[in-house]
Amino acid sequence: MDPSALNSPDLQRFLNQEKEKAMVNEMVAKLTSVCWDKCITSTPGNKFSSSESACLSNCAQRFMDMTMIIMKRVQSMQET
Repeated sequence: MDPSALNSPDLQRFLNQEKEKAMVNEMVAKLTSVCWDKCITSTPGNKFSSSESACLSNCAQRFMDMTMIIMKRVQSMQET
């Protein structure tokens, strides 16, 4: 393999895209785990109860809000 290919813009772009995909997958797994443990307190049936659905929705929204706050904070720290 050509050593200069390791520094090509296309390869760097591909690697960045793969890192982003991995981060999204990790966040979804964490969100699923946290919210499931918090909201599903009994053996689930073939559909969620209204309280379980509301809890899952609220949990996911709070998780995403906090993730965005943390990402913005880290980004602002990197800019200074």
